[in-house]
Amino acid sequence: MKYRLVTLLFLLPFFAMAQERGAGVRLGEPFSLTYKDFFDDYISWELMVGSGGVNGNSYYQRDFENNPPASNAFYIGHSAKKGASIHGRIALHEDITDMFEITEGYLLSYAGIGAQLRSTRVNYSYSQGQVGGPGLVPRTEERSNIDFGPELFGGAEYYFSEAPISVFAEVGFFLELLDRVGHIKGQGGIGVRYLF
Repeated sequence: MKYRLVTLLFLLPFFAMAQERGAGVRLGEPFSLTYKDFFDDYISWELMVGSGGVNGNSYYQRDFENNPPASNAFYIGHSAKKGASIHGRIALHEDITDMFEITEGYLLSYAGIGAQLRSTRVNYSYSQGQVGGPGLVPRTEERSNIDFGPELFGGAEYYFSEAPISVFAEVGFFLELLDRVGHIKGQGGIGVRYLF
């Protein structure tokens, strides 16, 4: 009995921290699996791995025109496929449970910064020579579009008191520094995490 009590007292700090770690899924842009843990009560770190969406049509057309495969290559069209997305993030949290008079569970707002790496596969179709000229056969070229840069985000996360689950919603912006410097992409999502 004495050893069980000592073991329980030793494990109590780990049980107290257990409600802070969580793994789950984030639906939105980008779609991701997420793992989140806390350095202390109000500062968290998060790793997200998933699939980022594609950019708008003009983004890829401009990319082709800025870097054509030949000087006489003319853009016809493209198709883009979602690629991998990896994020590392840190956030500062604030307890806003009392502000909304919540009596069950608790609600944290948060804001943070992170770094994001994304890839997209783009298949271009183009012609060499004048578009519509006699005997021209459309050509294709496949490229990898790699984007890297910082992101800013903010949101709120609700922790249930009766279940080891939290739900969250957030919005943010991604700023490209690699590939197209200065391009800004809006992001957001909702998700759920299992706490352990």
